[in-house]
This record gives sequence, C-alpha cells and structure tokens, in this order.
Amino acid sequence: MSTVIEQPVEARLVAAAPRMPSIPATLHYDPREPFAVRMAFPAPSTLEGVDVCWTFARELLSSGLEEPVGQGDVRVRPYGFDRIVLEFHAPEGTAVVHVLAGDLRRFLESTTELVPIGLEHQHHDLDHGLDELLRGTC
Repeated sequence: MSTVIEQPVEARLVAAAPRMPSIPATLHYDPREPFAVRMAFPAPSTLEGVDVCWTFARELLSSGLEEPVGQGDVRVRPYGFDRIVLEFHAPEGTAVVHVLAGDLRRFLESTTELVPIGLEHQHHDLDHGLDELLRGTC
C-alpha cells in the first residue's frame, strides 16, 4: 500500500475585478506516479461548473518556487516574497491563481520525504501508469 499526500491550499483567482476571491484547491501526490503532482479545483470554482484537475511535473512546481518555468499548459513563477503564481492554459482560456509559497514548500517537502528528488525512477509503478493510460479505451 502506498502513501498518498493530499494537501488543501487556498488559491486566489486573479481576475479583472479588483477583489481576488479565494478558491479551495487540493494538491495531490501519489508515489506510484513519482514525477507528477495534481492540483484539483472543485466544480463551484470553475467556469464549466465541473471538477477540474491539472497534472504536471513535480519538478515544475519545485523550480517555479525560485524562477519562472513552464512553456506549455502549466506555468509557475514566484510573485513577491510569499506567493507563487500558477497559470493554467486551456483552449477555453487561462486561469491564473496565487498560492502561498509556504504551502507549496510544505507540500513539496512531504513529497520529497516519500520519494527523494532524483530517485523517482525507483518508485515508478509502470503497471499503474499503463492502467491509467488505458482506462476506458476497451
């Protein structure tokens, strides 16, 4: 049995309005997928009114604490002293959220205790990855 880390975080949605509403989000790490983290947003906080989950590299999140990173659908960068900006790009539009840097650091420290950086290949569950990839195709 594998330990999965789930950590709620408060995200602030950056919008055209001057007030940035808080939205709940959950960071998720499963050592069976050691290179990836997930960030999930509940239905009430999305334009479509459905749960949304973004999966991206743990390394992207870690590097984004120190400098701007990412060229694809997910981009991460520091903002001021205590916040991190995450940009999620989709065909429907772009969502930009601020998260406290301390929350992300605690989450990443927890993941590193389970799977140290650089040793992910020793924890990768190929069967689980194939099951996820092929789910619903047959």
